[in-house]
Amino acid sequence: MEYQYPFSIDWKTEEVIDVIAFFEAVEKAYEKGIKKEDLMVRYRKFKEIVPSKSEEKNICGEFEESSGYSSYQVVKKMKDAGESDIITMN
Repeated sequence: MEYQYPFSIDWKTEEVIDVIAFFEAVEKAYEKGIKKEDLMVRYRKFKEIVPSKSEEKNICGEFEESSGYSSYQVVKKMKDAGESDIITMN
């Protein structure tokens, strides 16, 4: 891993940990797959910290620019997955 996770200096330590956990879930979806429920839990925590769509777009854009992983595409696939238990980005 040769990139950094985006975060705000205004966040508490626990919030930074939750945001990083979400981005790690996105990585996992691309690299080997992640359980839909695990991804949902991490995304919900992320949205509690970053409720604004514009802020989410900025932070996720920073992450995608540095990592090449699209949080948007992973979340979209999660929402469209229906009964699927595992989210993978192939």
